[in-house]
Amino acid sequence: MASTTDFRSGMVIELDRVTYRIVEFQHVKPGKGGAFVRTKLKNAETGAVIERTFRAGERVDEVRLERASAQFLYSDGEMLHFMDLETYDQFVMSEKQIGDGRLYLKDNETVQLLTREGHPFVIELPPHVILQVTRTDPGFKGDTASGGNKPATLQTGLVVNVPLFIDVGDQLKIDTRTGTYVERVSR
Repeated sequence: MASTTDFRSGMVIELDRVTYRIVEFQHVKPGKGGAFVRTKLKNAETGAVIERTFRAGERVDEVRLERASAQFLYSDGEMLHFMDLETYDQFVMSEKQIGDGRLYLKDNETVQLLTREGHPFVIELPPHVILQVTRTDPGFKGDTASGGNKPATLQTGLVVNVPLFIDVGDQLKIDTRTGTYVERVSR
């Protein structure tokens, strides 16, 4: 059992026999009345996000997960295929389970796999990934590093705003937590 004071982003809890992952939470202490915790919870099976409010100090069932390294093999459109790097077992997860994390995965990428009772539950991406620009508008003479931004499409389909000097073929470091451009790695 865990209390609302133990809440953190990414924590997995069980409510009414449904497993959720905490996406966001906020402790609120109004001027009148008791404190409470406002949360956004993502259903582990369907990917649906719900909002739920808990009284301060309310207890919930925390789900214990096991961690292992896994390699992303490929996507067949709806399902993503992974391989456990210790046992070499292959498993699949749906696009709904992974959500926007799919846009940061390229073939043979290593991720952390969280399992519950031997079944894949969720993946944790590294904080940064290196992706190649496949499409962007050309920059113009006089463009500078601080002169503005333009959209760029990366090899996984992710679209990010980048500085005007970025060209097709550039390798970019992308922050997976915010989905933003960090730096150009190579030209």
